[in-house]
Amino acid sequence: MATENRAFTKAERLTQIEALLLAHPEGLTQAEIARRLGVHRSTVLRYLPDLQKRCPVYEMDDGKLALDRSQYLTHLRLTLHEAMAVYLAVRMMAARTDRHTPHAASAIRKLALALDRLAPFASRHMLQAADEMDDPARRRDDPVYLEVLEALTLAWSERRKVRIWHQHEETGRVYEYVFSPYFIEPYPVGQTAHVIGFREPPGAIRTFKIERIRRIQRLPHSYEIPADFDPRALLEDAWGIWYTDEEPVEIVLKFHPRVAHRVRETRWHRSEQIEEQPDGSLIWRARVAEVQEMLPWIRGWGADVEVLAPQELRERMMGEARRLAQMYGWYVASVPPNSAPSTTLKDFFGG
Repeated sequence: MATENRAFTKAERLTQIEALLLAHPEGLTQAEIARRLGVHRSTVLRYLPDLQKRCPVYEMDDGKLALDRSQYLTHLRLTLHEAMAVYLAVRMMAARTDRHTPHAASAIRKLALALDRLAPFASRHMLQAADEMDDPARRRDDPVYLEVLEALTLAWSERRKVRIWHQHEETGRVYEYVFSPYFIEPYPVGQTAHVIGFREPPGAIRTFKIERIRRIQRLPHSYEIPADFDPRALLEDAWGIWYTDEEPVEIVLKFHPRVAHRVRETRWHRSEQIEEQPDGSLIWRARVAEVQEMLPWIRGWGADVEVLAPQELRERMMGEARRLAQMYGWYVASVPPNSAPSTTLKDFFGG
């Protein structure tokens, strides 16, 4: 009985030490762990070999013990439907990026193996999907991107600052910053991922496209995410990832009857409102932080959408339509505002 009690106490202590290290990414000394558990320091030292067998613990340069969070295995139990939700999310992510994503493939394989007895048919297809996702020949092998993403993930989990070298989109110049990651957000429109955080300089929240970070270095300095930081509120009016301190702009679009049903099938923005028209067309409204970000979506509907507001966006799309006509050797004749539009090609033949 005494042996069983000692074993139980040891197992309990190991669980407590693991929980402490999880709660303190900066690490703890053996003395600090002993004091928090109310045991002698020699007890912690004696338990250390068993703790290292249980989870990836290492000694830092300053002598503190810490968990290797990149190797730590979390314990998760999912229902069949929860597992399917995770699978679909990972598959969607993989479908929207051209980069090799070995971690996503590994996650799908673990999910498939866990479901083997419960749903063997689904498990088999998940394994096939993982092989497809893990095939470098089908995706761009970008070791720098993977290294940056891993370092950002680790820094976010440990609340450690990083030094990044980011390439400017327009000039191509590379700038160096100290950065504290607050949130990582996928961006399906551009098949990319972005990280939001505190940038020094200028000492303000900024967003980086992860693919443009050319180099990253972990720093020993810790940081705290402000209690009032809420990514949901920050991105509430964004079409994707762009946000602004200015008031959102109301976008009003008119969709042709032949695509109205497709527009209704999907909720494109949190603020959207739709109005059915007698002729079967659809008026679509939303308040968007940055109009520029939604331009590819509007262009994707071609002549099946008309921009009604704001006027600046309408004029921009008119200019693009004019340039497209010129590109393909057509021209649009001037039509008086009150006249009916032409229904023939006569007004559009190039001279």
